[in-house]
Amino acid sequence: VGATGAVGVEIRQCLETRNFPVEKLRIFGSARSAGSTVETEKYGDVKVELFDVAAARECDVVFLAVSGDFALEHAEALSEGDDGAVVIDNSSAFRYKPEIPLVVPEINGQCTKGNKLIANPNCTTAIGLMAIWPLHKAFGLKKIIMSTYQAASGAGQPGMDELKDGTKVVLEGGKAENSIFAHPLPFNVIPQIDKFLENGYTKEEMKVTWESRKICDLADDFPISCTAVRIPTIRAHSESILVETEKPVDLEVARKALEDAPGIKVVDDPDSLSYPMPLTATGAYDVEVGRIRKSLVYGDYGLEFFVCGDQLLRGAALNAVLVAEEMANNGALEEFQTKKTAKA
Repeated sequence: VGATGAVGVEIRQCLETRNFPVEKLRIFGSARSAGSTVETEKYGDVKVELFDVAAARECDVVFLAVSGDFALEHAEALSEGDDGAVVIDNSSAFRYKPEIPLVVPEINGQCTKGNKLIANPNCTTAIGLMAIWPLHKAFGLKKIIMSTYQAASGAGQPGMDELKDGTKVVLEGGKAENSIFAHPLPFNVIPQIDKFLENGYTKEEMKVTWESRKICDLADDFPISCTAVRIPTIRAHSESILVETEKPVDLEVARKALEDAPGIKVVDDPDSLSYPMPLTATGAYDVEVGRIRKSLVYGDYGLEFFVCGDQLLRGAALNAVLVAEEMANNGALEEFQTKKTAKA
């Protein structure tokens, strides 16, 4: 649902290029897009159906790439009962509900067992945790400090269009307009993503704190601080991360932990000027990690590194498809399908 938006398009492409077993692909849309045809390489031409809860419940898995309001209105109705569908929601609607799993499969994929409604995390959180988690397992973390440099894609296709159009206007001597971002983004950086909260942080920054604690099963007061900045790149978010550790840091052990972690590509060779960049991370499934070094602030008990990952993939569409793959691999999906068949 929402297959024509930026994230929806990427979900469909992930399904086409990965091995998740899809017998039939159905695409649901609004009255505006219903009746149109979407061309796919793997599934042929797929006609867009007008969204209907009963029709969508016929599916085994439903990916929601829609607004939080839409998800709040329909997600539970889609998934409830033995004959409901598994729903993987990309919005923020259910992320903070204790009873709804918030999942990065490489970290807490086991939480999908017994749950038919799964929340996909914020893009910034998902990208950062891919690198943070293996280091937490290796050294134990005490604090996380993060600064993010987030692409226009975080605001969807309208955000990317506003950056492209505004850049063209500026290069032609005009003044860029802004309706998506708080200020014109071309040739600028904006230290605000989402609204400001009473504590001085933005909601985007607090999402990183709240979601990281939930996904990694950390204490409710585990110290995590984030400053989120919008930058004038099209795709792929970058993050500078500083962690304080429980155990002394061994750089070789840290590097090995990252190299062995699924979904991570270590790009860290200063001699050849190799490090993570949006230019190389765009379109890639793996999160790039580099600039790995001991912290001058925390000494032997600190590590600093830089990550870059495609916001529309690892931060959204790919993670959603990986959740479905995890459920297929751990037996959760088969269990639900058996109950659904019995109900029918």
